[in-house]
Amino acid sequence: MSAKENYDFSLVLGGPLYQAYLRCGLARPPIELLTRRIVALVSVTWVPLALLSAIDGHLVGGVAVPFLQHLGAHVRFLLVLPLLVAGEVIVHRELARVVPEFTSRGLVAPEDHSRFNETVAAALRLRDSAVIEVLLLIVAFTVGSWLWKEHIAMPTATWYAPHGSSVTLAGYWYAFVSLPIFRFLILRWYFRVFLWYRFLWKVSRIPLRLNALHPDRAGGLGFLDVTPFALLPVLIAQTALLAGEIGDRIWHAGMKLPQFKLDVVVVVSFSVLLAYIPLTFFVVRLYTARWVARRDYGTFATRYVRDFREKWIDRPADEHSETPLGSGDIQSLADLGNSFEVVRNTGVVPFATKSVLRLAIVLALPLAPLLFTMIPVNDMIDRLIKLVL
Repeated sequence: MSAKENYDFSLVLGGPLYQAYLRCGLARPPIELLTRRIVALVSVTWVPLALLSAIDGHLVGGVAVPFLQHLGAHVRFLLVLPLLVAGEVIVHRELARVVPEFTSRGLVAPEDHSRFNETVAAALRLRDSAVIEVLLLIVAFTVGSWLWKEHIAMPTATWYAPHGSSVTLAGYWYAFVSLPIFRFLILRWYFRVFLWYRFLWKVSRIPLRLNALHPDRAGGLGFLDVTPFALLPVLIAQTALLAGEIGDRIWHAGMKLPQFKLDVVVVVSFSVLLAYIPLTFFVVRLYTARWVARRDYGTFATRYVRDFREKWIDRPADEHSETPLGSGDIQSLADLGNSFEVVRNTGVVPFATKSVLRLAIVLALPLAPLLFTMIPVNDMIDRLIKLVL
């Protein structure tokens, strides 16, 4: 693989599903026709459920939870599924820009380019594996079905199982088509995230040429700070899915939002960690770069300030051949302090705390509408009006 080919890095342009998209006209290279893919998947997963529920007589009534009142199903197929599909476009675009930065910024030494290129090639080979996607599909049908029956399926008469053990036509489609497709897409994304983890771990083992004097305060790795937000559609899909499940429990089982505090904390925290953990792989490299820079730059600074003192302070004024006014020595001393401040403030992770907080807030947004279940809409409007006025 040549250095130029690094620019073709993508977590999504490969694998049997992607090839199926191309053959069926649901994608055009590299990853165009997004709307067509979303419409096709919604037509296969959600539309048949609505039609079959109407045939069964459970579209708007007939059971405790008719189809149109099953919030989780609508969130899953009309919101989360499109987010998962749209995430492919965003992740492809953003990570394809990020990966070449390792070489274009000179972080990878020329003698290590072949090692870096092999790391890219290994990630692409795994991405294209048909065996792995088949295994993910099997897990979606088997383990996924068991988990859904044991922990997610609603314990009441629903449009897909009106009498407990009996299943409607819509229920069969739900169990054997819609949910497996949805689970497969989720699992496929987790596998893609694993590839990203594996790629960054292997890159972090390369002796990168980090410079603690870099103004990004991350040794030159500051460009990685955008990667968690590249995964945002996938991450926010998880909290949206949780919001749909909680909404159903509140609406149909009479539960209260505070009962799900732990669930909310766990899912939001997990999503944030999922995005930022791979960036911590560079901790050792950054710590070493900062320590070396503080040692070397500290030695240079000591020598400079000693010479500055001897020239401008210890030597009598009448011995100077130049005036300190406008001297470049004084400006250099100030610049020296600013540079040392950059070294001192260089972090051991290539991201800022405020980025983590910002991502957590964004991920919590799908859960915000659930607050209306605790505060009547009229009361909330009155409070907002009072705040404004």
